[in-house]
Amino acid sequence: MQKGREIKPHIGIYGRRNNGKSSLINCLTGQTTAIVSDVAGTTTDPVKKSYEITGFGAVVLIDTAGIDDSGKLEELRIEKTIDTVKLIDLAILVFTENKWGEFEDLLIKEFEKYKTPFIIIHNKTDIQKLSDDLRIKIKKQTEKDIIEFSTLECNKIDQLVKLIKATIPESSYKQPTIVGDLIKYGDIVLLITPIDLEAPAGRLILPQIQTIRDILDNDAVAIVLKEREVDAFLKKNGIKPALAITDSSIFLKADASIPKDIPLTGFSVLLARLKGDFEKYIEGTPAIDNLQDGNRVLLLESCTHHVSCEDIGRTKIPRWITNYTGKKLEFDIVSGLDNLKRDIHNYSLVIQCGGCMITSKQLKNRLKPAIDAGIPVTNYGMTIAFVQGIFNRAIEPFVKQKEIDYL
Repeated sequence: MQKGREIKPHIGIYGRRNNGKSSLINCLTGQTTAIVSDVAGTTTDPVKKSYEITGFGAVVLIDTAGIDDSGKLEELRIEKTIDTVKLIDLAILVFTENKWGEFEDLLIKEFEKYKTPFIIIHNKTDIQKLSDDLRIKIKKQTEKDIIEFSTLECNKIDQLVKLIKATIPESSYKQPTIVGDLIKYGDIVLLITPIDLEAPAGRLILPQIQTIRDILDNDAVAIVLKEREVDAFLKKNGIKPALAITDSSIFLKADASIPKDIPLTGFSVLLARLKGDFEKYIEGTPAIDNLQDGNRVLLLESCTHHVSCEDIGRTKIPRWITNYTGKKLEFDIVSGLDNLKRDIHNYSLVIQCGGCMITSKQLKNRLKPAIDAGIPVTNYGMTIAFVQGIFNRAIEPFVKQKEIDYL
């Protein structure tokens, strides 16, 4: 497992009403984690539960509503169930009594759409065994073996856990290095972290903490200081850092303070490479130059937080883009992982935050509709670097010089 892992892999449990999805979660956790009932439709909305898999680590189990709900309200519940497929790293599809049809086919289609690996369980085998003909049919359709299970007896838990470990993608829990490929043993990395209204009280933000840990894991030295201390520190100590990393909001100040022979980038740019579609970000960022009057820009925040007057996504980035382009633009902000209020084709540019609070899979699926529609995408840090004229420097540590010259 990756040391210092912050984001837990998500596992979704799917199937028709009263198929034993909640009971399966209780079997896995060994306790009454989810409410169960003989009444179909007890689970009405997706419910998240944390669970520690021995020898693996923490995961989040998502208990979903039955895919076969009917009626107006139930249609909304089904929509919420389908939406969770965008959030998960592994799906478990539960069916019973040899009932396999349009509902299961719909779920399989969604799993394949988002490239989500899945496990199939035939539950309640204490009541009715899986027929050989159906087993062959499902195996031919999905290329999956089926686990015969009974949530009444909670049998074959070890087999299921073993299969979960083998099926869940390593990318969901083994986080790549943040800066390990940019530094070597004993290198000094300068971290410029402003303490202002946007900084959380009494602590650093998650990307800063993760970067410090990654530097230490790679046997290098992390020096953390505020932006007004940079000039004095470099002059007084005569130290030449191997790399400087800054908060995106002070890119200009950092660019002026850090000598040009020292690589400089931002925490948000590091996250863009770590979690997002970095190549699409590099390709899409210059599209800022193509914005015209009346164009609409979508900013995606992946968490919810208190909004201040100097909020980076809601205030600063719209102001900086407007000043840079000189155009009259419309900006929409969507927080968390909620559905968009407008069709994605209404937007000329999509700007994603660093995504420190969500998984890489969730972030990439968040961007998928825009990428599929051919809409340019970028992220907060790369946008700020671009409109402040230091985009090439901010991405230089990660790309070849000829690629920068092309940009």
